[in-house]
Amino acid sequence: MKSEIKTAVILGIVIVIGIAITSIALSTLDKSETTIVQDANSNAKIDKSSFKPAPDLVGIAHYLNTTPDELKKQIKDKVVLYDIWTYSCINCVRTLPYITAWDDRYGDQGLLVVGIHSPEFEFEKDPENVKMAIEKYGIDYPVVMDNDMETWKAFENRYWPRKYIADHEGYIRYDHIGEGRYQETEKMIQQLLEERASSLGVQMTSDTSLVEIEEFEHTTFRTPELYFGYKFAQNRNQLGSSEGFQPEKIVTYSEPDRVDVHKFYMVGDWKNNEDSMELVSENGSIKLLYNAKEVNVVTDNDAELEIFLDGESLSSAYAGKDITSGNKLTVSEAGLYNIISSATSSSHTMEIKVDGKDFQIFTFTFG
Repeated sequence: MKSEIKTAVILGIVIVIGIAITSIALSTLDKSETTIVQDANSNAKIDKSSFKPAPDLVGIAHYLNTTPDELKKQIKDKVVLYDIWTYSCINCVRTLPYITAWDDRYGDQGLLVVGIHSPEFEFEKDPENVKMAIEKYGIDYPVVMDNDMETWKAFENRYWPRKYIADHEGYIRYDHIGEGRYQETEKMIQQLLEERASSLGVQMTSDTSLVEIEEFEHTTFRTPELYFGYKFAQNRNQLGSSEGFQPEKIVTYSEPDRVDVHKFYMVGDWKNNEDSMELVSENGSIKLLYNAKEVNVVTDNDAELEIFLDGESLSSAYAGKDITSGNKLTVSEAGLYNIISSATSSSHTMEIKVDGKDFQIFTFTFG
């Protein structure tokens, strides 16, 4: 009996000690969280010695929605979101609804969005093409055309799209590559605007809600981007035609015996350019076996494209938003066109019959 009492006493002591340790741990955790919150909202000077200053915008060919002098004045004392993009990049295009929404919401509170348009293809250096794109996507903020990629290099960038956010003193405090993390990005905008308001002694709204836009969900297993220019396709085994790439030559491509997944096949007479393939004959076609729920194509020059999936005319269940009628797509402006869009990912053999001499194709992208 004494042994049982002794055991019970020991067990009770262990429980008491356990409760005490847990209480201390929880108390410490609460203090850590409170400290983080206080630090984020305090007026204490932030040590910025580890942050890089945003580089100057250099080598700019054209200023859209602004002028050089005006932009210089706008940047002063602003939280600046630098968006490095190009208008034929589908990944860039998907981010634009968020960026334009942030511009609308925070533009009066100290945020300045600057679009740095760094072109991937030659036609993207044309200011008229970029003007049409910014009108199409509702871009009211300044856009600078970095045609020689000098600002791209100044940021030490290698990707489209990429977002840098600098605080009101010009230090880069946030860097994100690609799509996604929209809530994280917006929270950083809010934090830096609060810092600015505190530092400059200005009032701002206290609304911490976030922009709500349905985010595009990528297919996990999908065909990679396919490049038609011999320079862009270096070290990529993507052209399945036996004739292969023949730089700067006109090549007559024959019907393939088979079509392998993630490769494209040309039929007809096509000139091999460094960034594209250009149809020399009046008619030609392109075949590929892909896996995705979305297919986009970047093209230039007038043509009519007729789309077939698995030997049948493209149906409405798979028709992309740029399909003009039935299974046809009429292309005119140089840029990005959505030709396939479906709810789920699947594999299909696609054939595009092209009617239009001088038609150029640059790339396929998939989602």
